[in-house]
Amino acid sequence: MIIPAQPWTSSQPPKKVLVIRWQAMGDVVITLPYIQHLRNRLPATTKLDLLTRQETKDLPKKLELFDKVFAFGGERNFKKQLVHLSLFIPTLFLQRYDVVIDLQNNLMSRTLVKLLRPKAWSIFDKYSPAPAGHRYKATIEAVGLGGNDMDCRLRFKEPDHGTMPLSDAGWNQTDPFVVLNPAGAFETRNWPLSYYAQFARRWQEYQPNARFVIMGTNFIAAKADWLKNELGDRLFYLIGKTTPSEAFAVLQHASLVLSEDSGLMHMAWVGGTPTLALFGGTRSDWSRPLGEHSLLLGSHDLPCGNCMQEKCRHGDVHCLTRWTPEKVAEIGWGLYKKVQQLV
Repeated sequence: MIIPAQPWTSSQPPKKVLVIRWQAMGDVVITLPYIQHLRNRLPATTKLDLLTRQETKDLPKKLELFDKVFAFGGERNFKKQLVHLSLFIPTLFLQRYDVVIDLQNNLMSRTLVKLLRPKAWSIFDKYSPAPAGHRYKATIEAVGLGGNDMDCRLRFKEPDHGTMPLSDAGWNQTDPFVVLNPAGAFETRNWPLSYYAQFARRWQEYQPNARFVIMGTNFIAAKADWLKNELGDRLFYLIGKTTPSEAFAVLQHASLVLSEDSGLMHMAWVGGTPTLALFGGTRSDWSRPLGEHSLLLGSHDLPCGNCMQEKCRHGDVHCLTRWTPEKVAEIGWGLYKKVQQLV
């Protein structure tokens, strides 16, 4: 990995640190356990702030992790982002940050690092063929504040945050549940929907009182409706009923998350929940979940694997259909039991 950096050299810890990361929610979420580990190493007197975008601020603002979260607008339009971010520059400059960690690495973030003139800085490597988490770890270490690792013990400012949507759906706070997340963006990232229903039925052979949860945006509403029809009152339907931070809180109560490549999948492993990821055509060396509590069923072992194509060139998405519901349930149950022993 190539990490441009000017390390911290003082024997005294910095007083103010700024972390920069925006993009999609999943991209921001992956940084959190590594920033949490940094927070653990810093004195309580060191101020730790985050710069992100409006649409990704909800979860970071609800966590104890940051002293302040700055969020600019502009959605995903570069020119609009540039205008909105420029309005923050005077405020950020007046903070006099000692350290800036740029986990974004685009033209705007690199320019901002120069304008803020910190004593120490580091910039994310976007291109190395290593998981994003490993590259975040390396970027944080490069700034010279010590070693870095993953700490999934992310704490909400309000401990009960996120339980209301589940309770409203009928959860009794004792029955175990599995989150089903058929949210892959393309055909090559989609496990057959019928397999999810068959998986749920098989899972209940292992855990008879288990329920299931589906949540997210209207992007998967049609799939959620189909699963609700198949699973009936065994499925808690939370489509459009959770904020990102509430979804993150729900995931922390789950026995297992079975998910295609999506932001919710990253939320799951980042929060320490047993996560079984179905990746299909996704390039797994960049996006795979990490930690002993996660497993990846990917395509990297196939000649056509990691294709990154929207449609399967063979027409059968074999990289995913080869994983039967029965086998996935068996693997998922093994992961769940393993994590139970680690706790």
